[in-house]
Amino acid sequence: MEKEFSKQIILEDGQVYWGHSFGAEVEKVLEIVFNTSMVGYQEILSDPSYTHQAVVMTYPLIGNYGMAEDDYETKTPSIGALIVHEYNGEPSNFRSMATLDEVMKRYGIAGIYGIDTRKLNRSIRDLGSRKALIANADMPLEKGLEILKNYEIPKDAVAKVSCRNLWESNSENARFEAARFHVVAVDCGMKYSIVRYLNKRDCRVTVVPWNTPAEVIRSLKPDGIFISNGPGDPRDIPETIAAVGGLIGRLPVFGICLGHQILALACGASVYKLKFGHRGGNHPVRDLRSGRIEITSQNHSYAVDPLSLTGTGLSATHVNILDGTVEGISREGEMAFGVQYHPESSPGPCDSGYLFDRFAETMEK
Repeated sequence: MEKEFSKQIILEDGQVYWGHSFGAEVEKVLEIVFNTSMVGYQEILSDPSYTHQAVVMTYPLIGNYGMAEDDYETKTPSIGALIVHEYNGEPSNFRSMATLDEVMKRYGIAGIYGIDTRKLNRSIRDLGSRKALIANADMPLEKGLEILKNYEIPKDAVAKVSCRNLWESNSENARFEAARFHVVAVDCGMKYSIVRYLNKRDCRVTVVPWNTPAEVIRSLKPDGIFISNGPGDPRDIPETIAAVGGLIGRLPVFGICLGHQILALACGASVYKLKFGHRGGNHPVRDLRSGRIEITSQNHSYAVDPLSLTGTGLSATHVNILDGTVEGISREGEMAFGVQYHPESSPGPCDSGYLFDRFAETMEK
């Protein structure tokens, strides 16, 4: 039966899933994860946080509305692979400028369709995220397992996706010098939608590379510091942690996702890796101060250890209702806060956009 298929996914525990190829014809070892979003595959494909990962979509039909020029989250997508049950290569959408298959070929992204994604997602849920090899169907299992055994997922993901040079962005209808606030955003793999949300709050945004020192950031004379989302383990970028540590207490600081974890580490807290992470547009989060429930968009493998917050000056402000993990932290006296989820929500609900307003209010004060 395996000969009917062109591609296979070999997991490091010996499980094999057979399917058909779309996108780029490449062989890769990646960390396999799943995403429960029903829409937004373009934003997922172009989110830098998925670098070195193969994403399995739980929603069965992918590709049906094509790819729109205005919906990319980065200029050069760096996701490792996209795994779907059914691929549609004939999109129906007046905004579509290309098919998903064409874009994946352009950027060297592997794709597999026709597999039992329900079975694969249950395996990830039950056994956790792990290494997976995307290979041709004729590769012997023994060879695939040997490749997996000898391969380590690179720890250079942030350096790979961060900008190389400083760049600036402002709302279309305002001059840079007329902006209400100047925000320096540390790019660890930042999504374009975050810059757009800041621009809408009348912020001029200066984006700097992930390893920019604190003194250089201060020399830009910002009103506030934003620490972006991004891929991988935050402990792999001590330069960013040190820079943020040199900024806390001097300027308002706001971190999202990886930026939230970096803020925690800069204050002396610790993080740990989740079994299979949170990825999707439907995660319920409780604000501990107001009791309000927000439905959030999430994409992360690591979480802040709540026990490690003691003595750091940080307190938990939000928790995940599903598993109790920390979803928000604050160091009120020093104007620093972060959230583990994505208030810019691309894709996802719009419950949490107020956090950008809170950042603007902090800068104003």
